[in-house]
Amino acid sequence: MANAINTLNQTNFAEEIATAEKPVVVDFWAEWCGPCKMLAPILDEVAGENSDKITVAKVNVDENPDLARQFDIMSIPTLIVFKDGQPAHRFQGASGKAGLLQNLGDFL
Repeated sequence: MANAINTLNQTNFAEEIATAEKPVVVDFWAEWCGPCKMLAPILDEVAGENSDKITVAKVNVDENPDLARQFDIMSIPTLIVFKDGQPAHRFQGASGKAGLLQNLGDFL
């Protein structure tokens, strides 16, 4: 299910968010981040199960520091849900699947 998650970067971020027909959950993460690694398979599962309702994408903050600054990412993982091209909900930390689904409840 790894293909259920899009990779965004400085080049494609604005267009992908602006043209999305459904809410986009963006995971701001880094390779060295332990909690990010714990969240990855859960996020992948949720993305696959809910692909009709949401799009899930990842932004590597080490490779895209300008995006991290633009959205005031101070700790990772930080997830921001974009709806109609605008941030609609933001949460941090690696919760289990139940916690992730609860945070995404308004969009599922």
